[in-house]
Amino acid sequence: MKHDRRIIIVGFMGCGKTTVAAALARQLGCRMIDLDSFITKIEGRSPAEIIQQEGEDAFRAIETRALQNVFENSAARVIALGGGAWSIEANRALIAQHNCLSVWLDAPFDLCWRRIISSGNTIRPLAPDRESTKNLYESRRRDYSLVQMRLAIDDGDRAEVLAQQILTQT
Repeated sequence: MKHDRRIIIVGFMGCGKTTVAAALARQLGCRMIDLDSFITKIEGRSPAEIIQQEGEDAFRAIETRALQNVFENSAARVIALGGGAWSIEANRALIAQHNCLSVWLDAPFDLCWRRIISSGNTIRPLAPDRESTKNLYESRRRDYSLVQMRLAIDDGDRAEVLAQQILTQT
């Protein structure tokens, strides 16, 4: 793998993107960015707040600008996207333009749902109930399958092991 090639971690809410991205960055000895946290920092409000106040379309536009900003102004090699970022064609094109390796953490819905509901006070406007969340999960799988690398994960998988699998397969 090219030593400077960026790695993009994608997947549904609760699949472990941020945790795996952090483990991967530690193993590579590089910086990582969680795009949702980056958006919160530059916008002064969370993605959930933006979606609640302005709607999902407005958030997706902010998200794409934030991703462009990361590519232009950050040295981070590992980027954890929000759950819906990969489903936006403009974001996939931007990622391809920057020759990134895209990795899908393919977690079963039940695992994601357990993590979503156990996250406590975290507001997730796109996951208001199990049925609509399951429909969203299913609708995004086709887009997620467009990645370059798919990792099937389960509840017992440790982030460090998953990060090592990514490195081994590149």
